[in-house]
Amino acid sequence: MASALEIFLAALSFAYFAKALSGSYMKSTITQLERRFDIPTYLIGIIDGSFEIGNLLVIAFVSYFGAKLHRPKIIATGCVLMSFGTFLIAMPHFIIGRYKFETSVRSAVNSTTNLSPCPASSPGSIRAGDRPSTLPSGGEPWCERESGVSMWIYVFLGNVLRGIGETPVQPLGISYIDDYASSENAALYIGCIQTISIIGPVFGYLLGSLCAKIYVDIGYVDMESVTITPGDARWVGAWWLGYIIAGSITLMSAVPFWFLPKSLPVPVDKHDSSCTPEQTRFIKDSPAMEHKFRPEEPANLHEMAKEFLPTLKSLLGNPVYIIYICVTIIQFNSLIGMVTYKPKYIEQHYGQSASKANFLMGMINIPAVALGMFFGGVVMKKFKLGVMGAAKFAFVTSLLGYFLSLFFFAMGCENSKVAGITIPYKQHSLFSDCNSGCLCSVRDWDPVCGENGVTYLSPCLAGCNSSTGSGRNTVFDQCRCVLLAGAQAGNLTATLGQCPHRQSCDRVFPYFLALSVLTSFIISLGGTPGFVLLIRCIKPELKSLALGIHTLATRTLAGIPAPIYFGAIIDTTCLKWGYKKCGGRGACRIYNTSAYRIVYLGLTLGLRTASFFLCVLGFALLKRQMRREEKHDLTNGTTELESLRKEENNSMHCEQFIKALGHNTERETRL
Repeated sequence: MASALEIFLAALSFAYFAKALSGSYMKSTITQLERRFDIPTYLIGIIDGSFEIGNLLVIAFVSYFGAKLHRPKIIATGCVLMSFGTFLIAMPHFIIGRYKFETSVRSAVNSTTNLSPCPASSPGSIRAGDRPSTLPSGGEPWCERESGVSMWIYVFLGNVLRGIGETPVQPLGISYIDDYASSENAALYIGCIQTISIIGPVFGYLLGSLCAKIYVDIGYVDMESVTITPGDARWVGAWWLGYIIAGSITLMSAVPFWFLPKSLPVPVDKHDSSCTPEQTRFIKDSPAMEHKFRPEEPANLHEMAKEFLPTLKSLLGNPVYIIYICVTIIQFNSLIGMVTYKPKYIEQHYGQSASKANFLMGMINIPAVALGMFFGGVVMKKFKLGVMGAAKFAFVTSLLGYFLSLFFFAMGCENSKVAGITIPYKQHSLFSDCNSGCLCSVRDWDPVCGENGVTYLSPCLAGCNSSTGSGRNTVFDQCRCVLLAGAQAGNLTATLGQCPHRQSCDRVFPYFLALSVLTSFIISLGGTPGFVLLIRCIKPELKSLALGIHTLATRTLAGIPAPIYFGAIIDTTCLKWGYKKCGGRGACRIYNTSAYRIVYLGLTLGLRTASFFLCVLGFALLKRQMRREEKHDLTNGTTELESLRKEENNSMHCEQFIKALGHNTERETRL
């Protein structure tokens, strides 16, 4: 029969899996939410960072007070809150209207007759050479006023609630394991939990890949009328479905914690060395000594609050801990910014669909991280690395991964050929003589691919005069701008969608994936040693608070700002913005891929460069602290003979103490 510690380990692993699944699914829906709510990338960064805001609200108090209360039940409460928050994120789908993507060929979808893509008049349209002074406003008769409440607010609030619920899982769960597992097994258990928490994102991204293939309004619309494909910049998958699944799994993870005890037997290697294990266990289990052997539980809430500030001061007075916090804050900024927008980078830079990008993240990249975390724990156990050994191992793996990551700069693709944006008609403008006969809208993003391999923003701007077919099979004929770009005379056509990326880009992509897997594995090897270093460089009684403050600092100074400023910098590389129905800028449709690569990779690696300088200072402080501890041990040490005599005396003292304790207990029973 499994012990209570094993049950707790399994329950905590499942909770880690559930929270990691929902968190990774959130990141897999970044582009879906961006398109569905028609918002820029920096605003998506704010939504993503709202999870950390929830943590910020309660992390310090949960870490400190939670360690002195019933930790399993507090974790269970957190899991319930996480599930409710996940359900709240999905709610806008059921209260918002059907998704209407921008298109200029909607009227031709159900017709096989020739219809001109060049209308006689069009909202927000202008002739070639004209320049609009303003975008259409909500006062136009064709504008459909959207809901007064921005639906993304519900996603923001749901993610905040997720953050609040996730707060107790890590600090209370890890400290519980470290308290009641033997010292030899604690590192391995932590490594196993961290590994399982990495497996969660595998399923999260796979779920994101599956849902991204399904149209957002599946079951409510005729799919024959949908003229876009999953690779289109306007495509929105069934993002809401995954949140319902993830919320249900998170709710299930709360169940086992309600039935676990507040505390467990202390392992033998953590007993007082002056007494035998049997003696220590007898003393510990005695009702008369309960208050003496649980000093971490003050009598009331007032006493706990009174101890908080002195305890916090003692923790923050540790210079090694402070440097560790600073290093991880900088590295977490790099890591969070990179992971948040990596699927988007794969989509925009290498021309992959959101579904394929999420699938690759789940099946290739994340397993490499999981293996790295696991083998990091194995190395710790096999070579019995101390504090300094763990620090050196984590530093070397991080540095090696950094140098390999520099090769990403060489694995780029050129910009797609888009007429009027990346290549000119005659000048860098959307208008030319070839489309002067049409009243083309500057707002439209309904790309078509000409026979010449050039993408045009709309059939109108391609100068097409007619169309045949219906739905996704619509073909546009007599496209004058296709001829202008260098094609030979004849009936030049264009088809729906952007032109595919070049073969040279397709050849680079597998090398990018292979290097991404290798660097992820190497960097994650130092994850578990680095985590163990955190809880070993401080006093044992400060573990829960140290973990809580560490989580608070990284979430506040990395988790919240990183997605926002990464998103804002990515927005600066946008070449064509979409527009909302009633005016105002929406989501970006196409990026300058070269600039995107430079700012995305440059910011990621630049932050990691800065962290290495702090690591040098950290090593110096750690060495000084270890020398001071060794000197203290030598000063207070005794000879081996004196130690043996002391052990004999202490053993006799324990026996006398137990006898006295038995007499006192018997007397109290009689009274």
